Amino acid sequence: MEHLLTELFNNQLKTLVRECINNSSLLHDPKFSSIKELIEHYGGKIPQAKASPASDTNNEFRSEPAEPQVESEPEPESESEESDVELDMTGVIEPDEDAPQKMGDLLLQPTEEQCTESQAIRSQAVSAFMEKDYEKAVQLYTEAIVLNPQAALLYAKRGQIFLLMNKPNACIRDCDRAIELNPDSAAAHKFRGRAYHLLGKFEEAANDLRLACKLDFDEQADLWLRDTTPNARKIEEHKRKMERKAQEKLERERQERIQKAREAARAREENTRTSQTDAGGPSPGDFYQFLKDPDVLQSFQDPEVSEAFKDISANPTNVLKYQNNPKIMGLINKMASKFGGIGGAAAGMNFPGGMPGFPGAGMGRPNPPKPPQDDVGLD
Repeated sequence: MEHLLTELFNNQLKTLVRECINNSSLLHDPKFSSIKELIEHYGGKIPQAKASPASDTNNEFRSEPAEPQVESEPEPESESEESDVELDMTGVIEPDEDAPQKMGDLLLQPTEEQCTESQAIRSQAVSAFMEKDYEKAVQLYTEAIVLNPQAALLYAKRGQIFLLMNKPNACIRDCDRAIELNPDSAAAHKFRGRAYHLLGKFEEAANDLRLACKLDFDEQADLWLRDTTPNARKIEEHKRKMERKAQEKLERERQERIQKAREAARAREENTRTSQTDAGGPSPGDFYQFLKDPDVLQSFQDPEVSEAFKDISANPTNVLKYQNNPKIMGLINKMASKFGGIGGAAAGMNFPGGMPGFPGAGMGRPNPPKPPQDDVGLD
């Protein structure tokens, strides 16, 4: 009995611990103050209580386990969903949010004196850079840029200092301007590539660093390229995979549309056949099957029958000539009984000798033609 009570207590305690882990606000409930004191006594820290709706604050802790939820089947991956790519994020930093630095007026055409002064200030900036006084170096490079905003190298060198100061966005802005002025600036591509890497933009980083090494090989640029290439390749492979999936999805949808169109065409054809059958019209297959009857074949081999049907074919009303001929009318009546009427049997079918059809069976003699009216009473 004691063992059962101990096990029951342990189970209740485990449930309580799980609930407190999932919802730390329970520890602020006065009913659990002793547990809170125990945790704080041993150096534990209770998270701040979060504001919750009034309906939640009144709910009491329940030890009953939650009802199991039925997991729904995962939906097929859509075109916009991307699977996770495991990347090495070593060295990636938070982006800098400083206001954009001063760029200089690109419309300004510096004089010879301004270019000379800009060069002198640049020398001072290099000295500050060598002394690792980066703030001063940035200030001096900015002064040199204002005097000569057409010098791409000034932007690239200031971008290098921003890179050392862990300001990749500022570095990218300067390198963008340098590349705008000189697309073949290896230094600008090199520093911008590294800045992209620090921001986790590995594809852009690899593209810039490859171009920098191509324009002017540099050991530092090559080392940075080796550092960023594995992640860039993973992203490129992932994009190819997603593009392939998108193409496969488009092909599946195309095949489905073709299949639906074929099924619709078959359904229309089937409906057409059904409506023809319901209308009572005999099909050509039924007629040719009828012609295979030995008695019918023998009848059509009779010259008299053949000539009679040719005559009827030329003028269907000529059937009246043969109403007293049992041989001809016997065959006609047989066809009528087979196809539900002479007209229905013959409609749209090619008889031997090219006869398309004839009028219905049971037709009586035609009324004699009315005599022409005379002109009595006319002036």
